[in-house]
Amino acid sequence: MEEQESRQQQSSASEWKREAVDWAKALIVAGVLVVVIRWFLFSPYIVDGPSMQPNFHTGERIIVNKILYDIRKPQRGEVLVFHSGYDADYIKRVVALPGETVEVRGDTVLVNGEPLPEPYIREPVDTAAASGGTYNNKDFSAQTVPEGHVFVMGDNRPNSHDSRDIGFVPYEEIVGRADVVIWPIGDIRLIGHH
Repeated sequence: MEEQESRQQQSSASEWKREAVDWAKALIVAGVLVVVIRWFLFSPYIVDGPSMQPNFHTGERIIVNKILYDIRKPQRGEVLVFHSGYDADYIKRVVALPGETVEVRGDTVLVNGEPLPEPYIREPVDTAAASGGTYNNKDFSAQTVPEGHVFVMGDNRPNSHDSRDIGFVPYEEIVGRADVVIWPIGDIRLIGHH
C-alpha cells in the first residue's frame, strides 16, 4: 500500500514538473514572438502635435507596419512615420514620389503639373475658401523628388513642419506605414491611405 502511494506521489510530482516545463516553454515562445513582432514587424507610436489634424490628434496611439516598405516602396497618400532628425519621429502623408515634380501653390498641390486630389483635407480647405482665405500658408516652388526619397506633408497645412521645411525624406529614414489607430477606444479605426 505504501509502495503504491509512493508511486502515485512520484507520478504526481513528475506530472507537475512536465506541466511546469510546458508552461515555461510556452512563455518563452510567447516572449520571443512579442519581441520579434515589436521590433521587426509592428510598433506602437503616439501622435504628438497638431500637424496631422483633422485626421489625427495628439495622444492617439497608432500601430506602424515596419515591414511593408521592405516589400514595396511607399505610395502616394500613405501616412507614414519617419525619423526627422529633430529628436522625434514625424507622422506625415506621402504627396510625391521619386522622379515626380511637386509644387505647392496656395491650396493646390501640383504633381507633374496636375492638381492632386486631396479628399482627406477637403473640409478645412473648403472652409478656408468660404471665408476668402487659403488653408495652406506655405508654398513650395517646383522641385523634382530625388530617387530613394518622398515628399511628405502634414494634413494640417498651416501648422506642419514637413518637406516644405525639412526637404525630401530618404527611404532609409522611414520607420513604416501607420495602419491602425488603437487609442482612444472611441477612435479605433483602420487608417485610410488615399
